[in-house]
Amino acid sequence: MPWDHLTIIAIGGNSLLDPALPIDMENQVTVTARAMKPIADFIERSTWPDRVILTHGNGPQVGFQALRSEMSRNELFEVPLDSMVADTQGSLGYLIQRSLREELRRRGLPFDVVSLVTEVEVDPHDHAFQEPTKPIGRFYDEAQAPVLQRERGWRMVEDAHRGWRRVVPSPAPKRIVQLDAIGKLTSKGTVVICCGGGGIPVVRDPDGHIRGLEAVVDKDRVSALLGARLGAESLIITTGVDGVYRDYMTPKATLLREVDIVELNALEAEGQFPPGSMGPKVKAADRFLRHGGEFVIICRPEQLVEAWRGRAGTRITKKPGWPGDLA
Repeated sequence: MPWDHLTIIAIGGNSLLDPALPIDMENQVTVTARAMKPIADFIERSTWPDRVILTHGNGPQVGFQALRSEMSRNELFEVPLDSMVADTQGSLGYLIQRSLREELRRRGLPFDVVSLVTEVEVDPHDHAFQEPTKPIGRFYDEAQAPVLQRERGWRMVEDAHRGWRRVVPSPAPKRIVQLDAIGKLTSKGTVVICCGGGGIPVVRDPDGHIRGLEAVVDKDRVSALLGARLGAESLIITTGVDGVYRDYMTPKATLLREVDIVELNALEAEGQFPPGSMGPKVKAADRFLRHGGEFVIICRPEQLVEAWRGRAGTRITKKPGWPGDLA
């Protein structure tokens, strides 16, 4: 392996927005620059030849794209979902690489930063295509939902008593198309930004041609796959809470500072981690550790370095005798 230690850092899409500020490009640039400071802190504490790869979410940003496409549908063609993922990979990747490069430059750190538009293959027969569950886009009222189902063929669901939303398939990632390119760039010391929004969901036809799909891939799941395929030792998932809690949002809530994956899976089986919150991150941690990873950290973005040092967040480890190395 051409590096001593490889870390995948998965950044939540919400950390690239500030709800207290108006949503415009100037504020997005400001918020992204702020979000890159702890990433730069982490890279600065690393030593050659340690490596870092960044992935990121895009949920809110794809929602903006979907609304823009819908509002202009009488004037312009509508944009398919795979293209929206590609668009946000490019725009967010640009903001991240520009902000991180400038922050590293100010610190005298000679790292190249490259954003790579990434496709992720999925199984066209994945059960997710029969049972779409991932909400995207704006909220609609109850009267609009059946009209959209009838006229546009959308699957609509009521979302947490806030209104009705379109749901799309979220199939499991099977293969990262640009994996070799990511590995080569990383081996040369480049900080790579890739798999944005979970990657552009694609399928490969029998003749080898790739085509996009109306779906989204979970960012944390594809980050775990990326780490497993490249032999990463650690996966860090940043999120909007301090870490993984037992009995979250109850009077008995307890932050799990360090926990092994067997205990965490048992808590998930009890229903501790719903699909809409910590559940996907726990599943991603399980996949990463089963396929050779050493540990996973879940923490707030600003606590990245402190969590690495064991002073914040949740560290998820293997348990002796637990199955692993299944890649």
